[in-house]
Amino acid sequence: MHYLENRGFIHPVASEITPRRVYEARRTLLKGLAAGAAFSALPALAQAPRPGKLAALPGAKSDVAGALTMDKLTPYGDVTSYNNFYEFGTDKSDPAHNAGTLKPRPWTVTVEGEVKKPGTFDLDALMKLAPLEERIYRLRCVEGWSMVIPWTGFSLAELVKHVEPTGNAKFVQFTTLADRAQMPGIRSSVLDWPYREGLRLDEAMHPLALLTFGLYGEVLPNQNGAPVRVVLPWKYGFKSAKSIVKIRFVEKQPKTAWEEAAPREYGFYSNVNPKVDHPRWSQAGERRIGEDGLFAKKRPTLMFNGYEAQVGQLYAGMDLARYY
Repeated sequence: MHYLENRGFIHPVASEITPRRVYEARRTLLKGLAAGAAFSALPALAQAPRPGKLAALPGAKSDVAGALTMDKLTPYGDVTSYNNFYEFGTDKSDPAHNAGTLKPRPWTVTVEGEVKKPGTFDLDALMKLAPLEERIYRLRCVEGWSMVIPWTGFSLAELVKHVEPTGNAKFVQFTTLADRAQMPGIRSSVLDWPYREGLRLDEAMHPLALLTFGLYGEVLPNQNGAPVRVVLPWKYGFKSAKSIVKIRFVEKQPKTAWEEAAPREYGFYSNVNPKVDHPRWSQAGERRIGEDGLFAKKRPTLMFNGYEAQVGQLYAGMDLARYY
């Protein structure tokens, strides 16, 4: 395993990225061997049980991406049990196990900086800024896996227009909750907390950028970024900030959490680009969670995660190997 410089954070190389069903089956096997069970008695991996339905959050179906994705949806159990949310731990199963301590209500989001109408929004008021929609988006992780998820929310542009950015606003910065009492992972030095992300203003205004409150027709589970996050389907998943508490409009490009932690590996833009490898592994292929059997082949990674026709013009003329 490789360590992030000066932080001691374990981060895998490509050969160490194992499909969920494979590593869970291996874990099951090891437990069975420890108990003296025979290999032939290894049971088939069962779908993770659903702990109970959350509050419904319906939205009208939207085809803002041009057409609803025809990809098979990733099962709810996989979406909610295989997560990156380091505030609750760095293992993929940690968020589902540890995020029960998060209190998603009451919740407020402060909007400040270069806007004419700054303020603090109660969650219910924020959700009423525009009609909710259900959008099926692919989500591609920088580690080489992907999901297809029905999200519920509305275009981030609706919030941007509501607060009326000034002429000085060129970027939008997101700051997420950092509460040691609710988030045990913050006690580690994996990142400099709180988690921060950012977009150019034109990226934030793009119709695909989704201010997100739910998935699968229910409010967001804690481990998926409750109660409010962004989803940016053409960017790697870590760019989609979870459990947002502050949105700031600024003139200069803000530093993001991963940029500060490892600038050689994680740039500001973080667009899905199969032609630009991570310094320690290829980005040309990916494994779809929920379909990744032991011998399944990787599927080719699509430019901008398949949304090139919608977002490619945002980066016209840019050297995408330099602005990664």
